[in-house]
Formats: sequence, C-alpha cells, structure tokens
Amino acid sequence: SAELRGDRDIVLEAVKRRGFALKYVSDELKNDKEVVMAAVKTNGFALEHATAELKNDRDVVMAAVKQDGDALMFASAQLRADTQVDRAELK
Repeated sequence: SAELRGDRDIVLEAVKRRGFALKYVSDELKNDKEVVMAAVKTNGFALEHATAELKNDRDVVMAAVKQDGDALMFASAQLRADTQVDRAELK
C-alpha cells in the first residue's frame, strides 16, 4: 500500500533484506540517504531506483559499486566520468 511504501521504518527493514525493494518505495524515501545506502549495500543494482541526487552522491555510488561493480552504470554521468570513482579503491 502507499502508506507502507512511505513508512520509513518498514521500508528500511525491507531494503536491508532485499535491496531491490527500493524500486517500490515512496519517492521521498528514494531520496533518503540512509534508506538508499541500506538498499545498495544489499544489492548494488538498487541504485537504479535512487533519486538523481543520490546517484550523484559519491558515498552512495561507492557503496553500490562495492556490492556490485556493474552498478556503476546507474551512477550519474558526472560520477561515471569522474576518475575518482575508481574500482581500485574498492580492493
């Protein structure tokens, strides 16, 4: 339900278990850094469903890429081009 998709506590627990659940949460919570970080740490590809602002957040992107290197494709163009987003940092 829309009510549950906007309940931060429920959403946080859901994305901790299945990161891709971020796809179904409210737009407001897709912009909540703590919620998105929990999601991408479980499933890097959850980055696809974060807001543009968080796709441009280096901490969020690095957490997603650390979980799955291919998640970089969902980062902002600026971060993808940024030489500081270096997979060598993750080793």
